[in-house]
Amino acid sequence: MNDIAHLGHVELYTDQFDASLDFFTRVYGLTLTEQVAGSAYLRAFDDYEHHSLKLTQHHTTGVGHIAYRAASQDALDRRVAAIEASGYEVLGWVDGETGHGRAFRFKDPFNHTFEIYWDTERYEAPDAEKPALKNIAQRYHGRGVCPRRIDHLNLLATDVSEFRRFMEVCLGSRVTEMIQLDNGRVGGAWFTINNKTYDLACTEEHANADGRFHHLTYATDQREDILRAADIFLENGVHIETGPHKHGIQGTFFLYVWEPAGNRIELANSGARLILAPDWKPVIWTETERKKGQAWGLKTIETFHTHGTPPIGPKD
Repeated sequence: MNDIAHLGHVELYTDQFDASLDFFTRVYGLTLTEQVAGSAYLRAFDDYEHHSLKLTQHHTTGVGHIAYRAASQDALDRRVAAIEASGYEVLGWVDGETGHGRAFRFKDPFNHTFEIYWDTERYEAPDAEKPALKNIAQRYHGRGVCPRRIDHLNLLATDVSEFRRFMEVCLGSRVTEMIQLDNGRVGGAWFTINNKTYDLACTEEHANADGRFHHLTYATDQREDILRAADIFLENGVHIETGPHKHGIQGTFFLYVWEPAGNRIELANSGARLILAPDWKPVIWTETERKKGQAWGLKTIETFHTHGTPPIGPKD
C-alpha cells in the first residue's frame, strides 16, 4: 500500500475517432489538451495532469492501457521490483509518452495492459481556461456534461480471484467490496490504492474472452449533475443504457451511456464515501443480494452483463 498514488489515465480505442472525439468534447464536456498522431489527450476540469483519457484511433474498441501514478520515484522502483518478481508478464519501460515521463508496462493474466509512472506534466490552463481560484487546474466551463475528474474503470476477467491477486501483488491494492457467488467464484471485486472507495473494479467475463473492457467513469459533484447529463445525452442522440439509478455496491448514483464507437461510459456521484479505517474488511455481497438489483430494487439491464468492448463477433 501507498506506493501508488492514484489512477492517472486510461487509453480507450475507437474505430469511429471523429465521432468519439466529438462526444467526449462537445457532449461529455472534456477538454482537449493535445492531439498527436492518431490520439487525442483529454481531461476533466479538475484533473491536475495533462490528461486523464487518451482516445486512440484503432481498428476496434476497448481499452488500450490503464495508467497509475506512483507516489514517488522510490515508490515506482519498489513497484517495478515487485512486478518483475511476480511472474506476471512484463513489457518493460516506455519512453516519450505524451504527458508524462518513463512508464513501466506489464500485463494482467487477462491481457489488459497496465503502466506505472512518476514524472508527469501538470496541466497549464490557457488564458481562456484559467480558473478564478488558484487551487484548481482549470475553470468550471460548463460545456456539455462537464464532469469534475476521472474516477474509476471496470475491467472484465474470467477469474476475478486471480485478478485480485494481480492487483494486490503488482499495485498493492486492497479490496473494499466484492460479490461472492453461490458456486464459490468471486463475481466482482472493487479495488483501491488510497482512501477512495475504489478506483478500479473487475467483474466476471461471461463471454470467455480476454482483454475486454466494461466501462470508464468520471465523477460529478452532485446528483443533479447526472440528471442534467441525462437531458444532454437525450438531446444529442446518445444511447442511454441504464440510469439514473443508485448502486447498492459502493452506493454511487449513476448513469451509463455508450459513446459512438460502443465503449460504455459512466457518470457517477460517489458522494463523500472514503475508506478511512486502516483495518477495513471487504464488504461481501451474496449472489442473492446482488440479484435484487440496484439499491432501489431496479433490476440491472441485461446488456450490462453482456456488452463489453471489443465486441465478441458482431457489435452487440
